[in-house]
Parts: sequence; C-alpha cells; structure tokens
Amino acid sequence: MKTIIIGLLFIVGHLATPQSFNQPINKPGRSTTNQPNTMETQAMQVVREFLTAVQQGNQVKLAAAIHPTIEWNQPGNNRFSGIKKSSTEVFKMVGGMFEATSNTLALTDIKVLTANGNSVACLVHWKAAQPNGGILDVDNIDVYTVENGQIVKARVYSADIAQEDEFWMN
Repeated sequence: MKTIIIGLLFIVGHLATPQSFNQPINKPGRSTTNQPNTMETQAMQVVREFLTAVQQGNQVKLAAAIHPTIEWNQPGNNRFSGIKKSSTEVFKMVGGMFEATSNTLALTDIKVLTANGNSVACLVHWKAAQPNGGILDVDNIDVYTVENGQIVKARVYSADIAQEDEFWMN
C-alpha cells in the first residue's frame, strides 16, 4: 500500500509543482511575469484555509469551505469508511471520529499541497488516541476538487489503511 501511495505522490508531483504549505504559489516556466494560474491559486487558497480551519477547529470556516452536496470518499473498511454525499454526512462522520477519540484527533502536519487546475492534492499527517489505548499515527493523501470557492469533492488515501481500519473498528 505504501508503494501505491508513494507512486501516487510521484505522479501528482509531476502533474503540478509541489507547493510548501506556507509559500506563495509560483510555478517555474510560466510567463515572464510569473503569474500563477488563477484557478490553481483559488483552489490552493480554499484548501489551505480549509486545512487551517481543521487544525484550529474553526467550525464556521469549515462549514463555509465545504459545499452542501460535497462527495467525500473515506477509505477503508471501518465504521467511517465509504462515500458521504453531503456536508451533513461529513460533519457526522468527523463528529463520530472526535467522539471515538475523546477529542484527541488532530491534523498535526500539512506536508505538501500541490494543484492541477481545480484539484489539490495534500500530504497530511493525523494523530489520535482512544481511551482503550488505540493509537492512530498516519499520513494521508487527500485530493480535493474546488468549484466556485468551495470544496465539492474529497478523496482520502491512507498510507496505512490497516492501521486506520484497526483503529476505527474499536
């Protein structure tokens, strides 16, 4: 599975230039004015603000960033896996995750953001602990699609789906 994730990162990295989370979006090889693609700039900004809101627990910004009819694909074979078809279903899933971890679930690192048109791939790191001693410590690749300033689709890839399934089964 790690080979697949690394391969996906390699491919995504070659589709668009990787961007550090805190750096401006400028790509080599553009016009002499070095102007970023507006669609990519907007998509990166929306996703960056969304991930920052996740880290800060800012419910208002989270709700504003996610389209009401978002399609969210959560990987694995556990109680949170599957396709969610609305922001309500996404927030219910996330609420269940926080409940299962006694509010310890945290997005601890945003390692890479890279855009290709209105699609943004992110390498992120999650940590959580359960009262029964279960530990989650995993990298994910999230791919978001942005339209009209909101995230309309999210697809999550786990670097260790077995760890996630075991953790979320408890």
